[in-house]
Amino acid sequence: MIVEIGHFALILAACVALIQGVLPLAGTVHDYQRWQALAKPAAVVQFVLIAFSFGVLAHGALTDDFSIKYIAEHSNSLLPSQYKLASVWGGHEGSLLLWVLMLSGWTVAVALFSQTLPLAMVARVIGILGWVSTGFLMFILTTSSPFERLLPAAADGRDLNPLLQDPGLVIHPPMLYMGYVGFSVAFAFSLSALLSGRMDAAWARWSRPWTVVAWIFMTAGIALGSWWAYYELGWGGWWFWDPVENASLMPWLFGTALIHALMVTDKRGGFKAWSVLLAIGAFSLSLLGTFLVRSGVLTSVHAFAADPRRGVFILIFLALVVGISLTLFAWRAPKATLGGKIGLISRESMLLTNSVLLVVATGAVLLGTVYPLIVDALNLGKLSVGAPYFNAVFVPLMVPVVFLMVPGGIAHWREARWKTLGLAMRIPALAAVLVAVFIWGFTEKGNWLSAMGMALATWVLVGLILQIVDRVKKPGRIPPSFWGMHLAHLGIAVVVVGVTLVKGYEVERDVRMGLNDTVRIENYNFELVGVSNVDGPNYKALRGEIKVTKDNQFLEVLHPEKRKYFSSAMPMTEAAIDSGLFRDLYVSLGESIEGDKPQWSVRVFYKPFVSWLWYGAILMVLGGLLAVSDRRYRKSADSLS
Repeated sequence: MIVEIGHFALILAACVALIQGVLPLAGTVHDYQRWQALAKPAAVVQFVLIAFSFGVLAHGALTDDFSIKYIAEHSNSLLPSQYKLASVWGGHEGSLLLWVLMLSGWTVAVALFSQTLPLAMVARVIGILGWVSTGFLMFILTTSSPFERLLPAAADGRDLNPLLQDPGLVIHPPMLYMGYVGFSVAFAFSLSALLSGRMDAAWARWSRPWTVVAWIFMTAGIALGSWWAYYELGWGGWWFWDPVENASLMPWLFGTALIHALMVTDKRGGFKAWSVLLAIGAFSLSLLGTFLVRSGVLTSVHAFAADPRRGVFILIFLALVVGISLTLFAWRAPKATLGGKIGLISRESMLLTNSVLLVVATGAVLLGTVYPLIVDALNLGKLSVGAPYFNAVFVPLMVPVVFLMVPGGIAHWREARWKTLGLAMRIPALAAVLVAVFIWGFTEKGNWLSAMGMALATWVLVGLILQIVDRVKKPGRIPPSFWGMHLAHLGIAVVVVGVTLVKGYEVERDVRMGLNDTVRIENYNFELVGVSNVDGPNYKALRGEIKVTKDNQFLEVLHPEKRKYFSSAMPMTEAAIDSGLFRDLYVSLGESIEGDKPQWSVRVFYKPFVSWLWYGAILMVLGGLLAVSDRRYRKSADSLS
């Protein structure tokens, strides 16, 4: 009975979401303050109903209620409790329920933290979010209900996908969803500004923290997904240009561009229309990612089961969101002021250039992701676009983005002098050249790509140091947003170091190893001491024991595994990793090889500085948190109406 109540709560939530979308917006049109005041309580009621519905599904998973079809398809009685909980969002229907729960949570947050905003502004924002929530709730109720009954109940569940039985699943999807959904708030603020016709600095100031928080979650989600793939899949890679990976990268790129555009709108009153367009684009790309994952058009480790109705519904919803938004933009945006003239060389021009490059890079990723689908849909054959395309197109666009971080931080607003800018950049330029010469000319595997990457990282690092020193010398309190910006930029430099060195200097060996055999990589010896059978809660595994030494000094014993889950015939690789600040030693165990003596295929990696990829992401997240803590974002915004 409780399952049916959970389903009914979801129906009620859809009704409340519709009221939330209609009455507050109508109240702003006709100046009915009572209707406008309904926005906040409607948001709270919707959240409570969806939270109850989600709790019912979670209870079913934790108590092994296999009369619920979704639980029977994605859980199992032998699953550890944390994975039973993760199974709630391990499939299509449950992940959508988590999505709308987070959307309603973001809406409640807007209601709670908008006390200084005018009532009409709050009503418009929450009303727009109500319409978004209505769309997703109708999607769930019509095509993707997680509360369908299975009668008679299954004796046991099919189990969670073995790939997803990992701590990464517990954290990665919720983080990523929070980022996706968070961009809906920036979208709602932008449409609200269009509806009111007041695209001023106050609007941008109130949009910035919500955008930054969404960007923080998106950054953390992408980093966690990359880390999970690195240690879980056994390939030794951290980014595969998988279509669904691309679907998360695209709104992140747009969100990054939006943050910088909003900075100009807030501080200088410029780029108003551009900021609105970026906000629309970021949320539209989030919806596109939803379509790609759930429509069945992709083959991916991330993709859910195909249902044509789902794809059609999301495609129509995406078309409505994009069409209505762009129509409103075309109507209102031309009326926005330009915010004054800017010089060819100025902070505004460099921030604009960076945001345009980020948009172009997004377009390149979008083309590589969607074009094969279009070719297939038109029956023109099968086309695969892989890493060579993305590396050749995306990376060159990112080089000037990283380069402009230094002059963009040094240049003055409105107008900057060439001479002054050149003098300020001479020390970072000299440091970058020296590092490039050293990498290219004095390291064993040095090449121009490694030299360029390390030069860029040095350029950013030295530039940041000089900017901080210059600011500290000036009087006045330094706001948290200053430190946050520079910490995030430092994170970018750290990521560049990680990408450059792991791509240029990693070593990979695929070998056959019998007992007591040794393979040597970069002064490290890997000896296969033994292989044994172990039992897990819902799997059996072959576990290797590999002793690692360096210069005859014992370092570590690594235990890679080859698992076979009871519910799946597909074996799973569990890599063993010895992580350090400057290198990772990575070992994965393959299949046994027939022969005169027992042998196994073993993959061994030496990966220098690979952890810096995720250290950099941590710095970016911390920088975002510092930036959003700035008190100026919580000041009154009376100019909004």
